[in-house]
Amino acid sequence: MNTILRTLAATALSGIFLSGCMSQKEEMIKEGYPVSYADGFDDGCHSGKKAGGNMFEQFKKDARRFEYDSQYAQGWSDGFRQCETEEESMQRQIRMNIEQQRYLQHKKEHEWEDRYYFEKEMLRGIDTRGLENLK
Repeated sequence: MNTILRTLAATALSGIFLSGCMSQKEEMIKEGYPVSYADGFDDGCHSGKKAGGNMFEQFKKDARRFEYDSQYAQGWSDGFRQCETEEESMQRQIRMNIEQQRYLQHKKEHEWEDRYYFEKEMLRGIDTRGLENLK
């Protein structure tokens, strides 16, 4: 199980390190996106991550602005779809890593059982009474 925890921690830390110092919203504004679109994208992204399974995010949407500001609404919709998809993909990858670790652990346990059984079968019929004192 320690391997599973390490995998989860590494995944979480990589997300933190990849986020960098500049926020996504600031980066979008720097790249020339309208502030209203960037605001909507940011809110939609938080909401999409929440919908995708991130328990640390919260749903964010300025309903009035969404209704009356088409740039905010488009940014929110784009951010929601993109971040929901990314979050679902990350959650799926985490689940796959956990299952792979469980499989490898299970395989390792069975290898020892199989080896013990094989050794026991190889020694069947052989007198091993004098081997107890060889330790």
